Amino acid sequence: MKRKVAFISEHASPLATLGGVDSGGQNVYVGELARHLVRTGYQVDIFTRWDNEKLPEVILWVPGVRVIHVPAGPKEVIAKEALLPFMTDFTANMISFIIAEKQPYPLIHSNFWMSALVALNIRDALQIPFVVTFHALGQVRKIYQGDDDKFPPERIEIEKRIVRDADHIIAECPQDLDDLVRYYAAEPSKITIIPCGFNPNEFYPVDRLLARMVLKLDPGKKYLLQLGRMVPRKGVDNVIRALGRLSAMHPDLNLLVVGGQEEDPQEGRDEEINRLREIAAAEGVSGRIHFAGRKSREILRYYYAAADIFITTPWYEPFGITPLEAMACGTPVIGSAVGGIKYSVEDGKTGCLVPPNNPQALADRIQQLITTPDTLDEMRRRSIRRANRLFTWSTIAEQVSDVYQRTIYTQKSADSSQAEITVAEQAIEEAIETLQAVKQSLIPAIMEAAGVLTRCFAANKKVLICGNGGSAAESQHMAAELVGRFELAYRRGLPAITLTADSAVVTAWSNDIGFDDVFARQVQAFGQKGDVLFCFSTSGQSPNIIQAVKMAVKKGMTCIALSGKGGGVLSQHAQVVITVPSFNVQRIQEAHLHILHTLCGFVETQLFGNKHNGRNGHAKVLHADGRSVNGFAKVTAHD
Repeated sequence: MKRKVAFISEHASPLATLGGVDSGGQNVYVGELARHLVRTGYQVDIFTRWDNEKLPEVILWVPGVRVIHVPAGPKEVIAKEALLPFMTDFTANMISFIIAEKQPYPLIHSNFWMSALVALNIRDALQIPFVVTFHALGQVRKIYQGDDDKFPPERIEIEKRIVRDADHIIAECPQDLDDLVRYYAAEPSKITIIPCGFNPNEFYPVDRLLARMVLKLDPGKKYLLQLGRMVPRKGVDNVIRALGRLSAMHPDLNLLVVGGQEEDPQEGRDEEINRLREIAAAEGVSGRIHFAGRKSREILRYYYAAADIFITTPWYEPFGITPLEAMACGTPVIGSAVGGIKYSVEDGKTGCLVPPNNPQALADRIQQLITTPDTLDEMRRRSIRRANRLFTWSTIAEQVSDVYQRTIYTQKSADSSQAEITVAEQAIEEAIETLQAVKQSLIPAIMEAAGVLTRCFAANKKVLICGNGGSAAESQHMAAELVGRFELAYRRGLPAITLTADSAVVTAWSNDIGFDDVFARQVQAFGQKGDVLFCFSTSGQSPNIIQAVKMAVKKGMTCIALSGKGGGVLSQHAQVVITVPSFNVQRIQEAHLHILHTLCGFVETQLFGNKHNGRNGHAKVLHADGRSVNGFAKVTAHD
């Protein structure tokens, strides 16, 4: 049965066209997180304000995700700074919808402070716990904007109440957590840092010449890219002024500016773009800047790929999704040393960090990078690796799902010591359900893997085993059972090796060749044709496991993948795939342990007989001519 969760995002709907004043990162966050939570076993309802009378109340946006439009004020676009008076109606109408559906949500995930206010009032009415992602904090915004901040003054007091009373808070970066503790006296124990993400099906490397051909850009020029909402705090004026400082030195250097309220900004109706044009004229670079306007997400990857450098220099940024998208496309980032950008960009490795609102510092970094193409090339490679290792939406969704489950369990335990299902009971019931699902669907795959392992050992070949985190522990456990013993005390050891990822190896190789190749390098060194690579991965998405499998296939090895969460990319490369039908990491790991014990037991029985056969636990196994088979049972290709 699918788990349910309600999102509240009062002003940022996933249906909105991106690039306008109030349409940006939060819209992407809400939509992408919802879609990827569906893949982990959730049904998601997104509650957002009804701002267009032509839209129906409920839309099935994608399978598993509904967008529900809540009446709250006139059905027209209203600036988010003016929405607070309508949150009472939003709360009442959302409660009515939940009651009418007769299927209450176990949890609400609120996005932004007004959504959290709604969630807080719903919790008081319906006892539904809530998690909040603030996306921006009023106190920090005030520090930077002062009187230019147009939100109502009561925002900060409301945020303090939310911080105090929320069941859990998701901070988007370490700076976000520090700000919550410093300015709101938040309790660190109820905050989890989970960054934003990117979708690797949308953003990936594209050949630069091809991208420039698609966009009709000059292949011989150099391009900087600024992409996002066109509002003053994004610091686009800073980039224009930096370009002005470089114009004489680099006559082939140009700036692409993507975003804004209009698809064709030449019409002059966008006040911020008009302001930026005036700055460009004053700097003498009007002819070097192309204001491309608002673009669909399908075309954005070509802009990222066409650019030599992506630049984002806001003076305040809680996280920032665009740097991740640029990195995923292989474009180095120069970003402000603020907020989430400090977390996503590795200074000197995937790009550079500069102080905000400092055109000269930015110009110096641009000059440094565009004059050292080897540095740019290395940054491109590192950007792609870092983005895919840490920031895919599938990874983020797993982390958010863990927060949901902890919050729900904590709430159930707090409600009553006599709760019908305690945390322990729930975990055991889920484990039983998972193992029942394994029994129903995975026996053929398990037996196929057992046969591969048995034939490998019978042919005097070896098994290499790898995994990350908890899966690394299971890798070591499996090797111990095979080299040592499982049930038979006196049988000979079987050649099984755990590929290492200890601190010495990780720090040395990550510096020299990259963490993604830490296992592939060992497969290259130790693996031989006929050997087996056995991989543990709860998600099937770990880049270093996938690279190891690709290397093993090249060497003529057979690869067995023991995974979960749909199998991931790993399932596309391994020859034998065992995918536990669960999206819960703990349940997957429990099933993995059971399966590895089953495999070890099968291998022992096939090679040595059971513990009741033969002297000292050895089966009496002969060749067809009567000779012993080195203590192994005779195993044919059909076993």
